[in-house]
Amino acid sequence: MSTLSRRRFLQAAMLTLAGGAGLSIAQAPQAHALGAVRGTIIDFSAGVPSAQAIKNAGHIGAIRYVSQRRPGAEWMKGKPVTLAETQAMASVGMATASIYQFGRAETADWKQGAAGAAIHAPQAIALHIAAGGPTNRPIYVAIDDNPTHTEYTSLIRPYLQAFQTALKASGYQMGVYANYATIDWAAADGLGEFFWQHDWGSQGRINNRINIHQVAGKRGVIDGIEVDINHVYTADWGQWTPGQAAPHIPNIPSGNIAIPDLNQLSSQLPIPPELKNLPMPTQDQMNQALKIIQSSS
Repeated sequence: MSTLSRRRFLQAAMLTLAGGAGLSIAQAPQAHALGAVRGTIIDFSAGVPSAQAIKNAGHIGAIRYVSQRRPGAEWMKGKPVTLAETQAMASVGMATASIYQFGRAETADWKQGAAGAAIHAPQAIALHIAAGGPTNRPIYVAIDDNPTHTEYTSLIRPYLQAFQTALKASGYQMGVYANYATIDWAAADGLGEFFWQHDWGSQGRINNRINIHQVAGKRGVIDGIEVDINHVYTADWGQWTPGQAAPHIPNIPSGNIAIPDLNQLSSQLPIPPELKNLPMPTQDQMNQALKIIQSSS
């Protein structure tokens, strides 16, 4: 696997903010007739139901977080996904897909723009690898909001452009988790190859580009864990099964690998001052993320 150079990533992010120079824009994904629902998958964060219980409930897989619990969300005991979990899913004939979301609402990851992707993308890749996730598969990036078009152009688009640059540099694709309009905007900008729609602000519409639809209010309980139920519309919804053991994560002193914080990044990338105090992954978590990527090359 090619490794992600932080220097190369930041250069790409700065070019993105400068107008996209040096960043290849893919052709917008084409809409397709949704057709019949092919099956259901679940997403969850409060805990981890057993693979057999998920299968017994009639589902074909799960979409799981390759992100840490954010401060104040210690109840999210199902984050992040583990290799043991994905192996258990595969053992009963089910697959997993990857989704990254650390912050939410006021601390949403996309509110940091391209600079935020410099921190979040390495973690997404590292945790995907640690759970046995292969290359040539998407990692969905969450826009768990109902943003305005101004928010999209000023923050979300740069965030997704930088995130996609990082994923492609390491051999992955990008999926986008968003509402109807945001999926349209992202697709028009060549951002995302897979799409998972939520219904906040979608006004009852289902985008024809989607692979997965998180149906509003459709929930279940499996092994005592509340889960969201999603409809799958395509044979390939970004799923994978673990194909390799998780790399060993050594104990790395925090000073060994210098990772810029948002204040340092602000000298290279424009970040609104009100975003610099957002809660972020710890220095040790970021060090481990880069170390996993380096050791997998």
